[in-house]
Amino acid sequence: MRAEAVRCLDVSMATKSVGWSSPSEKMKLKSLLLRYYPPGIMLEYEKSGQLKTKSIDLLDLDPSTDVSALVEEIQKAEPLITASRSDQVKLLIQRLQNKLGQHSNHKFYLFKVLRAHILPLTNVALNKSGSCFITGSYDRTCKLWDTASGEELHTLEGHRNVVYAIAFNNPYGDKIATGSFDKTCKLWSVETGKCYHTFRGHTAEIVCLSFNPQSTLVATGSMDTTAKLWDIQSGEEVFTLTGHSAEIISLSFNTSGNRIITGSFDHTVTVWEADTGRKVYTLIGHCAEISSAVFNWDCSLILTGSMDKTCKLWDAVNGKCVATLTGHDDEILDSCFDYTGKLIATASADGTARIFSAATRECVTKLEGHEGEISKISFNPQGNRLLTGSSDKTARIWDAQTGQCLQVLEGHTDEIFSCAFNYKGDIIITGRGEIDLINSAFLSIGC
Repeated sequence: MRAEAVRCLDVSMATKSVGWSSPSEKMKLKSLLLRYYPPGIMLEYEKSGQLKTKSIDLLDLDPSTDVSALVEEIQKAEPLITASRSDQVKLLIQRLQNKLGQHSNHKFYLFKVLRAHILPLTNVALNKSGSCFITGSYDRTCKLWDTASGEELHTLEGHRNVVYAIAFNNPYGDKIATGSFDKTCKLWSVETGKCYHTFRGHTAEIVCLSFNPQSTLVATGSMDTTAKLWDIQSGEEVFTLTGHSAEIISLSFNTSGNRIITGSFDHTVTVWEADTGRKVYTLIGHCAEISSAVFNWDCSLILTGSMDKTCKLWDAVNGKCVATLTGHDDEILDSCFDYTGKLIATASADGTARIFSAATRECVTKLEGHEGEISKISFNPQGNRLLTGSSDKTARIWDAQTGQCLQVLEGHTDEIFSCAFNYKGDIIITGRGEIDLINSAFLSIGC
């Protein structure tokens, strides 16, 4: 069981990555917090008068893990977890085990249909808790909504063209970023709807964006072949990431926030240092446009999807391709890891989705039932359910182990282009994008 405990343990900084402190640097543990998805413990500590945070990731934790042995291994690896804290850590891990044993078996029902915008939606996004969500639109606005009441809280106006890319700064959820075809990105207050900054510098449409985990930077990707990093506090451009020869359509930070990945129509994916803007390496191997590019939680692997009908797994340390995931008969439109990084899901224009094991690289199961291309796929936080959105006007919920379709979410009158779970996995939002007089966002609540 000791070997399993060692495998479970992965200590990483949740703020900026730093090395171990010297003996002269005093660190004082202030509090321990649980993180359910993926399982882990957050440590708040004081160092040199500053409050910092780091996490102990327990990605392999399961209900049968020997908690005493695991706590011993944690104490050996993490100086902040002293003997006096061992009982508290044991209780936290036992609570995590209990949570992991509670499988999500929600049956979803249609909760609200919101007449969101007078022109098509481009995207939808939930905050971490699911208490509110945002919609972007061709009407040049982003709207903020209260999930429970369906009340419109704010209309974020100011862009001069389509609002295409939108995001909350989760887990904080107090800011919103919007990227537009007007070549600008705007930063907004969730509380007041006020625009803090307008980021100018791109020479073509902004089509993707992402906050770093610390919510100090927002990154934008553009049709001008560049990505830019912006300082949230000052509103100034920090770096321009140049090197792609075609549009950047996918962009995300890794969990620690020290690296950023960009996927391009030039068939390549590039990894950059977020602190310096330096190119680390370029992933070359796909023979068509990139559709998605993401890190797994522990930042050891990168998953890329392409219009060449394949996904590839890459070693995030050296940039080497370790596997090519095949089987689809048409373009890969979306791909993702589950929270722990154990499973991979792929969605294709061939109307099917597949689940692969990240360890064996083998296809675990095939999801069949949609009658049109699948443009979006995501795991619930518990990792036992998958959500897909399709051009057949439905979203479906699947068992991630068996591939069985558990529920068909119907009601849309056009293709579903965006869908997502909230952090608890008990709320789903779906959006459609037909050019129509009124477009809808559907909210489904688990029971």
